[in-house]
Amino acid sequence: MTMEMAPERENSRNIVLFPFMAQGHIIPFIALAHQLLKTQNYSTITFITTKLNIPKISSSLPPNNNNNIIRVLEIPFRGSDHGLPPGVENTDVLPYHLIPSFIEASFSLKPHFRDLISDLIVSGGPLHQPLCIIADMFFGWSHEIAREFGVFHALFCGGNAYGFACFHSLWLNLPHKNKLCMTTTHDDEEDMITVPDFPEASRIHVTQMSENLREADGGAKFLVVIQKLLSEWKNADAMLFNTVEELETLTGLLYFRRKLGRPVWPIGPVVLPAATKEGGIMTEMCTKWLDTQPAKSVLYVSFGSQNTISASQMMDLGMALENCGKNFIWVVRPPIGFDINEEFRAEEWLPSGFEERIRESNRGLLVRKWAPQVVILSHESVSAFLSHCGWNSMVEALTQGVPILGWPLAADQFYNAKFLEEELGVCVEVARGKSSRVCHEEMVKKIEMVMNVGTEKGSEIRRKTCEVRDIMKNALIYENGYKGSSVKAMDELLKEASLMRQKNSLI
Repeated sequence: MTMEMAPERENSRNIVLFPFMAQGHIIPFIALAHQLLKTQNYSTITFITTKLNIPKISSSLPPNNNNNIIRVLEIPFRGSDHGLPPGVENTDVLPYHLIPSFIEASFSLKPHFRDLISDLIVSGGPLHQPLCIIADMFFGWSHEIAREFGVFHALFCGGNAYGFACFHSLWLNLPHKNKLCMTTTHDDEEDMITVPDFPEASRIHVTQMSENLREADGGAKFLVVIQKLLSEWKNADAMLFNTVEELETLTGLLYFRRKLGRPVWPIGPVVLPAATKEGGIMTEMCTKWLDTQPAKSVLYVSFGSQNTISASQMMDLGMALENCGKNFIWVVRPPIGFDINEEFRAEEWLPSGFEERIRESNRGLLVRKWAPQVVILSHESVSAFLSHCGWNSMVEALTQGVPILGWPLAADQFYNAKFLEEELGVCVEVARGKSSRVCHEEMVKKIEMVMNVGTEKGSEIRRKTCEVRDIMKNALIYENGYKGSSVKAMDELLKEASLMRQKNSLI
């Protein structure tokens, strides 16, 4: 299936975007398309994705204009051939324990991807011949196809360089396997780990590792799959990160430039523009409620599209939100151990009478499953964001100058929280992981610390958050002959891609 969004024109150059099939990966690729069409005069962008993900992408792409052609090509995928439930083409509808199988199944896309690139080059005409391929960090194998056809190949990581430097180093080296003691306390010196080859990160605690990483050993499926993915990164012509040069020159970017020996370009913040804000009844409801709240008074709470916390943690958080005296919007999903897509039972998983009390007092809004996050974070009444520290969410918050209360739950989220708190000073960690217990009184103290701007800590966090916001915005400036650092980085990428095309055309 091909979705064509503008008439064909000759002498155009084509940038192929190939995201992994997960909403947290698709969103930054869509945002990258917006950014490319805004700052570069390249008239064709070709998305490649599976059939059921085409609507997710097509509905969020920039509008047509005379200069741009946006295509969405279908790539065949049958997860059921690899032990997955029939019709599953996105991790958002998949239980967490099946994600390794889903990633492994995605390797089956390789021959189909080759066929699509071959078709673009052989029979697509000048309009569709790729200038470069920008593939997801989970699709490192795509470098073989790019090299076969002489096309510049970059891997795009939708996260920041610091978080993935920790992730990359820990998964490939497993330094914690030498530790005999693996407690769940946060201050035990014996459980501190030095991150190999990344001294800029200092040390981390074993509780700053996901359960999959802590348990990784021998031939475990998750370990084999992740190490296979990460080992492919060194084969790309370049790595792209959703970050800004000024924020990470001496940390994560330095690590990857040193480790990979390839160009590493920060092109962020890659975030969906206001024009793509979500509409519908839920957006109207949230906006209407936020409009009734004082400026900088609301705490937004969300753990992303695939994460949730335990029932006991949910109960503690409910008590903390009620006792802190702050107004809030809380996006709720069933706790760990329940189907994340089933109906949320507030009477069972929250303090007795919680929803009724906050509704009657107009102090809070309990939103089921999904909320218009970009709309909420950009509203003037929002003061802080209690988050799982997924990087898409962090970029959406920081570009609006919203400080973070961190509760990392999985993967790179632990290192994102560490980066935000220790390096940037825009975050305070409230809790850590899916099994830790933090009493609601302690949560209240940290919520008040960040949201009370009259305190020294609250004022400092807000000041630093505004500094980071300005740095991020300046990186994308492209006006009156001036280009921000991320615009320049994208220029360098496309210049190298053009040079490779010229070189190959002479052979």
